[in-house]
Amino acid sequence: MRPSGRNVDQMRPISIETDVTKHAEGSCLIKCGDTHVLCTATVEERVPPFMKNSGLGWVTAEYGMLPRATNTRMRREAKNGQSGRTQEIQRLIGRSLRAGVDRVALGERQITVDCDVIQADGGTRCASITGGWVALKLAVNKLMKIGDVISDPLLDPVAAVSCGIYAGQEVLDLDYPEDSEAGVDGNFVMTGSGQLIEVQMSAEGSTYSRAQMNGLLDLAEKGVAELVAAQKAVTS
Repeated sequence: MRPSGRNVDQMRPISIETDVTKHAEGSCLIKCGDTHVLCTATVEERVPPFMKNSGLGWVTAEYGMLPRATNTRMRREAKNGQSGRTQEIQRLIGRSLRAGVDRVALGERQITVDCDVIQADGGTRCASITGGWVALKLAVNKLMKIGDVISDPLLDPVAAVSCGIYAGQEVLDLDYPEDSEAGVDGNFVMTGSGQLIEVQMSAEGSTYSRAQMNGLLDLAEKGVAELVAAQKAVTS
């Protein structure tokens, strides 16, 4: 039995509220159970120096957790003093979102997606990717509406979900009690058409078989399909 009482293939409740901030070109508050992440997208008519005069756009991301996102207060991270975990997660978010972007169609501009965890209960990086795509899509929609972008540069939705082996069972969408005790933990980033972008899997306390890995992939496909449906419902 899962601590939450969910079935092994059952996601936490998903909620995505859009346009939650006044100034950002795209924004949403995504809630995956008790994990809540504020995602904003900022459009700038410039690119990093290494991209200048390339004709290509760029999508990047930053990630952070508010001090009381967890059960005890954490110190705020200055940008130059970020933990290795934070740096790894924001690079993952940026890589994941870029995988679904036609950078020629985007044009030579940069969109920065900021993901700020308000409340954490497992799966913050996955929620950030899923919500980050919504913020990115809303920002791109505005660029298209004013004619700065002619064709949609977002090739396919991008979403992510965690899966793992908890108490000997393959389970979908780990919350914190499961994540902290899982024998195997994995994060799966996929497109709406089911293509894999990135898989992070590790044995936390026990090894796993090829068959178990396939089972986790099957669960991830189911979960991502539900997340993509939620994304499309608020961006179409």
